[in-house]
Amino acid sequence: MVTVNLGLLHYVLDHVYGAFVHRTKLSPPFFSRGWGGSKLELLERMIQQLFPDMAGKNWPPTSIQPTWRTIWESRTASLREGVFRTPCGDQLLGALPPESHIARVAFLTPKGVPPQKMACVVHLAGTGDHTFERRLRLGGPLLKENIATMVLESPFYGQRRPMLQRGAKLLCVSDLLLLGSATIEEARSLLYWLDSEAGFGKMGICGLSMGGVHAAMVGSLHPTPVATLPFLSPHSAVVAFCEGILKHATAWEALREELAAQKAAMTLEEVRERMRNVLSLTDVTRFPVPKNPNAVIFVAATDDGYIPKHSVLELQKAWPGSEVRWVTGGHVSSFLLHNGEFRRAIVDGLDRLQWKECPL
Repeated sequence: MVTVNLGLLHYVLDHVYGAFVHRTKLSPPFFSRGWGGSKLELLERMIQQLFPDMAGKNWPPTSIQPTWRTIWESRTASLREGVFRTPCGDQLLGALPPESHIARVAFLTPKGVPPQKMACVVHLAGTGDHTFERRLRLGGPLLKENIATMVLESPFYGQRRPMLQRGAKLLCVSDLLLLGSATIEEARSLLYWLDSEAGFGKMGICGLSMGGVHAAMVGSLHPTPVATLPFLSPHSAVVAFCEGILKHATAWEALREELAAQKAAMTLEEVRERMRNVLSLTDVTRFPVPKNPNAVIFVAATDDGYIPKHSVLELQKAWPGSEVRWVTGGHVSSFLLHNGEFRRAIVDGLDRLQWKECPL
């Protein structure tokens, strides 16, 4: 009888998928246009200035007013799509490509339930998730639990993708920081809208992979307690691009040439060190502990070729009271097979929040 090490199989599947998608010449690598020049310097400066302030401050999210249109309606639910101008400040707005200035959301809600007796979770995009469909499928079955789903289309993705960008392969390193900064601002504004305008009784934020990193940041920075649900997520983009499979999908040579043009010849290791320094700005362990860490549930995979176990545990350690749940599988297989576990985490995270008190 042949025994198969399933963990190894899942891990190998991640690497086979990664090799097919990232090492073949089917699509360009990440950051083929280099570091991003003055945009990268601006973003590094802006984010570094935030860190000393974050622990003591909860700057309020910017108010937005989405314009809605109904996509479909049934007896029990409705799906609407909304658009709004990104609430990013002038400096970020100037750095964002024009295609990304207007944000798009899909909003799936149960009918016949007052909003103060409903919860809503904002779902953020993982790498390469250009459409609403996958996240609407994840949220759809939660309608019967009176949980609505709001799906944000990321900057640089879907209809917000810059004309010269192919697929999810961001052209410059600065684009990764821009995508994250804008997503966080937009998600915080959506949570504020759900609370103050739509009147939902509870809110949550979730995301898969890259979306989970952004969800953790939003949960950390939001001024009121929200359920925070990062799925298959590292504690920092350093892990994804310098340790995991995506290091094989990065244009290291183009990045090295750009640095070498500025000063003496650079080794590949020096280029990687520069990348680590830049991406350390995405380290969620440097962010404040969320208002209700008990409502933080990480779902991680036992044999993830993209996200090593130590990365997930670092976040749990930084946020005492948070919970890690393990599913058996790799990054790709868990993404495909464990939606039930992701939904259970959403329900449980929301259950750990108090209902908002209704004004008399």
